Amino acid sequence: NSIGLNRRCFINAGRDAEIIIGSNSGFSATVISATESIKIGNNVLCGANCTICDDDRHPINAYERHKNLPGQSAPIIIEDDVFLGMNTVVLKGVKIGNKTVVAANSLVTNSLPGNVLAGGNPARIIRTIT
Repeated sequence: NSIGLNRRCFINAGRDAEIIIGSNSGFSATVISATESIKIGNNVLCGANCTICDDDRHPINAYERHKNLPGQSAPIIIEDDVFLGMNTVVLKGVKIGNKTVVAANSLVTNSLPGNVLAGGNPARIIRTIT
């Protein structure tokens, strides 16, 4: 990848977690980490250095962190023909609809419908794709 990669691809499914990746999808230095469920459709492209993680990794509450309790998790669904621009981060509970494009350096914290261009921190719909 001529853009530059900052790591190798890393895919991790915790105990009882599922990761389902459709056909003809491509990843460049992407991290996919599931505690619960991550489903990625067909023809999905992840630009350089994307991260897709279905849990918070650590609790927000300090007491819970001290007790080594897990963070919250929620499934992620990325539908067919989605393109995540480089350095995009997709967090727990998000669904990204068919043919949506997410701009580089975006943080996806809420679900996005299909056929839109979205971007920013947090990612918001910029316009419809026709």
